[in-house]
Amino acid sequence: MFLATAVLSVLLALGFIAAGLPKALAHPSAKAEAHHLGHSVVTFRVIGMLELAGAAGAVLGLWLRPLGVTAVTALLVLLAGAVRAHLRAKDALKAVVPAALFGAVALAVLLLRLAAS
Repeated sequence: MFLATAVLSVLLALGFIAAGLPKALAHPSAKAEAHHLGHSVVTFRVIGMLELAGAAGAVLGLWLRPLGVTAVTALLVLLAGAVRAHLRAKDALKAVVPAALFGAVALAVLLLRLAAS
């Protein structure tokens, strides 16, 4: 079970690094997305930093279980906010799918971690 948790945690972390880095660095595409979703660039940078912290916590949580559970739970909250923001902006379903898929992976990681206790 640890191997499945480790693989999914690393995949989740890589996905959040890819999503969070442009936001944290205020890349032009992230700035445009922030404005589209009705957020300030500062708020989007904070979201990006939280995503990066969650990615680190997901991996470090393989050895520090409480950190992993907390990080993955926080990532689920961020993903719920992402789905809400895209729905509020009346985006097409294809804009919501990545957050929903990441949410499924994060939920799987959380359940695996809780089952391993």
